[in-house]
Amino acid sequence: MRFARILHAELRKALTLPATLVAAGISVAASVALAAYNAGGVRAAIDSGRLDTVGYTSPVEAALSATPLGTVGAVILGVVAISSEYAVNSTDAGGGRQVAATLAAAPGRVAVLGAKAITVVLLVAAMAAVALPASLATARHIIGSEAPAEPVGTIALRAAGVALYWALTALLALGIATLARSGTLPLVVLIANSSVVSFSFLLSNLTPLAYYLPDLAGMRLFAQESWAMVDDALDPVTGGLVMGAWALGLLVVAGFAFARRDA
Repeated sequence: MRFARILHAELRKALTLPATLVAAGISVAASVALAAYNAGGVRAAIDSGRLDTVGYTSPVEAALSATPLGTVGAVILGVVAISSEYAVNSTDAGGGRQVAATLAAAPGRVAVLGAKAITVVLLVAAMAAVALPASLATARHIIGSEAPAEPVGTIALRAAGVALYWALTALLALGIATLARSGTLPLVVLIANSSVVSFSFLLSNLTPLAYYLPDLAGMRLFAQESWAMVDDALDPVTGGLVMGAWALGLLVVAGFAFARRDA
């Protein structure tokens, strides 16, 4: 019962953070915008009769190709869930940090971190539940009736893979930010890795072991084998388990550090 109260408090706290709205807005808006851009390219190729210039005509592919950019919101959620605790309050509020009040109200540090992890997963799931249908509907509208039909079960499975990928990414971000006790460096590194260039992908050009790094390991949760980045990636089940093991292991280490060191 006590854990339920802690979880409720963490959910309320997260929902009052401006960064939570920013994260949701970025993931939804970026996913829909990129899906629309991808679908526009497909529509132009269909109209010109140059289908050889695009790699797919499926609105599902157009929508899911935006997944890596939508991961940015998941990263932000994971980081600010803990980094907000260490931000110094204004002098009007005493100049302290939120973490002191949080641990005074809930001394069980592992329970606090566990509640934050569940909070992040729930918020990411809600974010995916809005972003993915909106992206798919946008892509279908732009591509039009020429879009090939795809099994509903396959679409649902890949959409669930996206949600799982985002959730695991958010948990990785939470673990890293907990260890760093700061949001700046984790945000810069993880957002750059998600939206600009994947450091794991660069490493994969040097060693196949890079496919066991979390972001590349989990790519097949939603990406088809035809995607250039995942030619040699792990299969969806193995990759999902590897990414999940990274997230769990990092949270265990972060929980140990959070429980042992000074607030």
